[in-house]
Parts: sequence; C-alpha cells; structure tokens
Amino acid sequence: MKHKAIIAGATGLVGRHLLQQLDEANNVERLFILSRRAIEGTVKGEQLVTNDLSVPDHDKTNMTADIGFICLGTTLKQAGSKQALREIDCDLVVKVAKSMREVGVSKVVVVSSLGASVNALSHYLKTKGEMELQLAELGFRQVIFARPGPLAGRQENIRADEVLVQRLLGFITPLLIGPLRNFKPIEAKDVASAMFILATSNLIADHVAQINSAQLSQISRRASLKESSIKR
Repeated sequence: MKHKAIIAGATGLVGRHLLQQLDEANNVERLFILSRRAIEGTVKGEQLVTNDLSVPDHDKTNMTADIGFICLGTTLKQAGSKQALREIDCDLVVKVAKSMREVGVSKVVVVSSLGASVNALSHYLKTKGEMELQLAELGFRQVIFARPGPLAGRQENIRADEVLVQRLLGFITPLLIGPLRNFKPIEAKDVASAMFILATSNLIADHVAQINSAQLSQISRRASLKESSIKR
C-alpha cells in the first residue's frame, strides 16, 4: 500500500532519522514536512514552513495524508519554565495532531516517554501523560505512542536526570532483564524505524496503543534482520 505521510519535529534526534526513512521509503509516495525552518537534504518532502507548525489554510484544500508522525518535545532547561514546557510537549503536539486530522490523517504515531502518566510526580512525565490522554480523544482511527527510555548517544539538550540515569546504566545495563529492559538506552534510529513500521503496517490492532522501549527495539531489530536476509 502506498502512503501519503506528514511529519512534525523532523529536526529532532528521532525526527531526523524518521525523515530519512520516509524520504527513502518505496511505500511513501508523498511526504509533507511541518517545520519552522527549511530543511535541506530531503528529496521527496514538500515543506510547509510556519511559525506554529500548522498546515496553512490554502494547503489544506490541496493536500491529503493518511499517516502522521509527531516527534516534538523539549526540556525544562530549553523551555525555561514548566508552563512553557507544557505548551510545547502537550499543547503544541495536540494542535499539530488536530491539523493533521484536518487533512485526512487517520493513523498517527507520536513520540512520548517511558513513564508517561497523568498521575506522575514528574512534571515532564505528567505533561506527556496529559498529551497522550488528549490525543486519544481526537477521533483518529488509531493513535500509537512510542515510549522510549533513555536515548543512546544523545549529547544535546539532555535533562539532568537523564545524565544521572545514563551514568548508572553504564554499570547495570547487562543486568536489565524482563520489565527492566525498558530502561536500557535505545538508539534514536531504532525508535524511528519502529515508528515507521507501526504506521505502515497492521502490527498493532488497538485503537490506542503505548509501545515501550523493549518493544520498539524488538520491532526495529526484526525489520533489520528481514532486510539483511533479503539482501543476501
């Protein structure tokens, strides 16, 4: 099946990898990119550059998409305040999702976080939980939340708690088994690969689904093994 896709957050760590996959995918015939600035290097992508990442009104009548990807997010340090973080990680994500729905998107895959919950003590995780709750009620045919744990190799815009976690994980990663596997660092490209597969397949049947870090790794690994066997 050929898809028309739309992505927001294509300049972030996960978004950059996802944009490349979408740009190269044979089953994506048209690609729209919501961005605040022009992005170089994309071949297939049609860029819609706006300050608020919305689809301009004049484009809504000339475009349709069936799958959407949202890779937006910030840190408290970047945002400057808890309210500013919420405006990006929740309010902006919901606004972008509504904009995607208006152009026909029926299935959306969104980057969230391990531990996201409206009952979380952490403001960051509570905000992600509120975002998930609101998106689940927007009327999409399917909403899938990718909930990765620590992202391996991230050097920029890393939160203080992530620094501590990554240092500890350097010692205990070999011991993380069972449910604790979700705390293993995961490569951004693996998150992106899993998101692409989740959007373009019927792997998940649930109307709303949260896919944890271990599951994201497994989906990406299976795809890599399948690709390797095809090349042989």
